[in-house]
Amino acid sequence: MYPAIEDHGIIGNLRTAALVSNDGTIDFFCPLRFDGPTLFASLLDDDKGGYCSIRPVIGSYRRKQLYVPETNVLTTRFLAADGIAEVTDFMPLGGSLDECVIVRRVTVTRGQVAMRFECVPAFGYTANTHEAIATTNGVAFRTKDSGALFIQSGCRLTLTEGCAFVELELTAGQQVTFVLTYELENSRTPSWTLNSVETLMQDTIGFWRAWVAECTYRGRWRETVIRSALVLKLLTYEPTGAIVAAPTFGLPEEIGGVRNWDYRYTWLRDAAMTLNAFLWLGYQDEALQFMLWLKNIASSEEFAGELQVMYGIDGQKDLQEIELLSLSGYRGSRPVRIGNAAHLQLQLDVYGGLGSAALFEVNSGMMIEYDRWKKIRSVLAALSKSWMRPDQGLWEVRGEPRHFLYSRLMCWVAFDRAIKIAQLRSLPAPLEEWRRTRDQIYDSIHTDFWNDELKSFVQSQYSTDLDASILLMPQLDFISPADLRWVSTLDAIRQRLVQDAAVMRYDTRTGVDGLPGTEGAFTPCSFWYIHALALSGQIDLARLLFEKVLGYSNHLGLYAEELGVSGEHLGNFPQALTHIALIQTALTLNDALEAKGAVRKATGD
Repeated sequence: MYPAIEDHGIIGNLRTAALVSNDGTIDFFCPLRFDGPTLFASLLDDDKGGYCSIRPVIGSYRRKQLYVPETNVLTTRFLAADGIAEVTDFMPLGGSLDECVIVRRVTVTRGQVAMRFECVPAFGYTANTHEAIATTNGVAFRTKDSGALFIQSGCRLTLTEGCAFVELELTAGQQVTFVLTYELENSRTPSWTLNSVETLMQDTIGFWRAWVAECTYRGRWRETVIRSALVLKLLTYEPTGAIVAAPTFGLPEEIGGVRNWDYRYTWLRDAAMTLNAFLWLGYQDEALQFMLWLKNIASSEEFAGELQVMYGIDGQKDLQEIELLSLSGYRGSRPVRIGNAAHLQLQLDVYGGLGSAALFEVNSGMMIEYDRWKKIRSVLAALSKSWMRPDQGLWEVRGEPRHFLYSRLMCWVAFDRAIKIAQLRSLPAPLEEWRRTRDQIYDSIHTDFWNDELKSFVQSQYSTDLDASILLMPQLDFISPADLRWVSTLDAIRQRLVQDAAVMRYDTRTGVDGLPGTEGAFTPCSFWYIHALALSGQIDLARLLFEKVLGYSNHLGLYAEELGVSGEHLGNFPQALTHIALIQTALTLNDALEAKGAVRKATGD
């Protein structure tokens, strides 16, 4: 039985993360790295994917989940007539890069509860076999080339057909701890022990609370904003500063459909938005670390002016897409893919994102080095000849390339931000040529992407289709929210793509994406729409819709990529872009309600 996508919390250690369902099951976990092979993946195959569960033996109980306040330490509660039990899950931070630990502590707070612990690992996307042996204080699952999983506990575990389990009769005040340690070297023994658990927990709680205390935001919806910030921090790969789009792969945009992608990589287009979110909240170190990751990508010896859409968390370029035949897919949604073929696509909008990120650096007091500025100039020289090319667009369509408005818009941003950088730092640049190109793009957008019959900007050149990415035009400083063309465009989007607070990316029935089936409403687009309303002065409506979209979050304030027709979560979970858009919109709305008159930009300033 597959749990709903939204019925999960997430824990992590700034290198990888695990999903914990509200029935106490860890059903998705890639040890060591976000982009590594799975150890537990029953969320993608409930028969052989692997899992670790702790739940009451009885069948009738209520379930609740909450985070220890201002942390990513998760508590799952089981409430029954005879007693209440709690499972607290967390991942300690630090330690060796070849080791990863999950601590699971069971406590009974009232009455008496019988609990059952089970662990059935499935190494290497279920492809690698293992042996299970009893140890002095638990169990070890070892493989030849995929590492080992050690389970330590104060109670005796039983091994049967590859499953380690134990049933416990606990009364109020009693607790049992299980320490799961994954080691890359299967001959090593865990460095973490049961004796260190209490210290580990307090250190982990202390770390997250100290991080939250650095947040400078004190406006409305602070608790919601903090939770989204904690998600973004949790999705950060600390060794490099990269932030993954989501910690999962294969979760479907349509149940039973084929739109099942791998999001465990870093998209350049999200870069400036991410930097904005961190900077607005006062997290200078996180913004700087991510800037340095971007800087390393654009400064690498291999970089010759062609930017990929996404990169691996270590900057890897080859993200070969593979269909995993070993996993049956969430509720039969196949194929299950790892890697992402979109990294080979031409998507011209990435240049605007990188230019905006560079302007962030300058506005933050950083300097653009000579060699890097030369590369930026060479990139713009190439872009001045290619901005008219059709591409796959920000939605990474698998259909024929088109001239997409958003791609054209972000090419305008690339030249506009580069001009500002050159002026701010008095850097040598062909400013007249850049201005001429920028102005040509501006005229092209108003000429080739404006439909006079619809009174709206459109998705692609000379088309009649709309696209939610158009909502970012005012945030990017391309057009005033009071411009009559924008006012009528916003109204057209409302009529065609918006249903109350749910916003579609585009109409999939047009076939623009080259894929069969449909998808849900795209949650970031809901926040973009609300942001656009706020900028246009429709504050009351924006605030009402914002509260409605907040109501679509799961019980922990987390969002997947999309929403189905009944508000169910679809796609990879939790999604960074949604939480970034939430933060931006909350701050913009708060400014509007405080009558500060500030404008929160999507990128650049």
